[in-house]
Amino acid sequence: MENIMDVRAIEELLANKQYTKIRQILEECNEADIAATLEEMEKEEMLRVFRILPKDLAAEVFSYLDVDNEQFVITSLSDKDAGLIVDNLMADDAADLMDEMPANIVKKILANASPDTRRDINHLLRYPEDSAGSIMTVEYVDLKENLTVEAAIDRIRKIGVDSETINICYVLDVGRRLIGTVSLRYLLLHQGDEIIGDFMNENVISINTLMDQEEAAELFKKYDFTSMPVVDNENRLVGIITVDDIMDIIEEETTEDIEKMNAILPGDKPYMKTGVFEIWKKRIPWLLLLMISAAFTGRIITSFEDALSSCVVLTAFIPMLMDTGGNAGGQASATIIRGLSLNDIAFSDVFLVVWKEVRVAVLCGLTLAGCNFLKLMYLDRVGFMVSLVVCMTLVAAVVIAKFVGCMLPMAAKRVGFDPAVMASPFITTIVDALSLMIYFKFATALLGL
Repeated sequence: MENIMDVRAIEELLANKQYTKIRQILEECNEADIAATLEEMEKEEMLRVFRILPKDLAAEVFSYLDVDNEQFVITSLSDKDAGLIVDNLMADDAADLMDEMPANIVKKILANASPDTRRDINHLLRYPEDSAGSIMTVEYVDLKENLTVEAAIDRIRKIGVDSETINICYVLDVGRRLIGTVSLRYLLLHQGDEIIGDFMNENVISINTLMDQEEAAELFKKYDFTSMPVVDNENRLVGIITVDDIMDIIEEETTEDIEKMNAILPGDKPYMKTGVFEIWKKRIPWLLLLMISAAFTGRIITSFEDALSSCVVLTAFIPMLMDTGGNAGGQASATIIRGLSLNDIAFSDVFLVVWKEVRVAVLCGLTLAGCNFLKLMYLDRVGFMVSLVVCMTLVAAVVIAKFVGCMLPMAAKRVGFDPAVMASPFITTIVDALSLMIYFKFATALLGL
């Protein structure tokens, strides 16, 4: 059943006060689907339905709501109910909630949460914002290396219900240092009296708590894991990261790169929930910078006013040359930025990249120039020398644009900046200025202006 049909059915049952029926229907649905259905309702109706849910299911549904609805629900519940919701959340979800709530609400929630929940939340909140430690969860299954398979399975039964995942269990020594992993499948395939230290996987790949979350995502991609352990500087296990959290990070990082590539300061809110003033603040700094830098192209045109007045037809081709150069640079920069973000390209490849882009630029430039020359000569009826100037500039502009488009992102990466900053708008401004200078130099030399 589609969500809109679910909403109407739930609203009708709600109007008729058939709360037991609503509860029975929702208990058979997926938590993410329930959250999507609730978010299509009016606020007060959403809250009434949320109160009907069993506490454990309510916590699962709560973690799928967007930030605004989470705040509305948690502030509308009684202190006791709010504490129960937080107690039933996974620690990483609870920490994310605290990070997004106003301080007075956080204080209220923590005051009513259990001591264990407060400890776990405070533990996660002390890590830097974009670190692996800030997105990990502390709900995992840990085993001692001297446990038998039977004892290990008993422990999983005992603590597994509150763990993020039980597919992989983490084996620790007496100092809580991570020394191995064992999958639940292997445990089930071994005899009950075997010691897990004898067959555990000792080749453990782990993440440091202070590792950047984007680097952690790269490790997930490289090794194709669904969860990874997070350790401190002494290799003590402090949490795990699961693939669902990594998917959120990848989405955030991709969105941030897209915004930077289009000269927008990154934000943390969806477009429809971002105010006009906030959007203005994110866009205007780069627009101002690009406007000021674009003033250089105006000065170049002004300095060649005499040449333009002597051959007015040259003016008609300025937009085409600038647009072509900008497009060529944008193509190169987008390819290189994406390659850098996926680690397909490193700064050590700079000469190979430049050599490849220059060859591509020559081929593209000659093709464009050839087509344009025929157009200028036979359709526009422009003289041979003017056509030659335009086409020579076109080749030079494309070569320069692709060179700049590949070099700037790689240079930015080398000095520690985000390569996405050096994207189309910035590159276009540089290429425009260089293209105009070359155009007028060719015109002056070949046309004797």
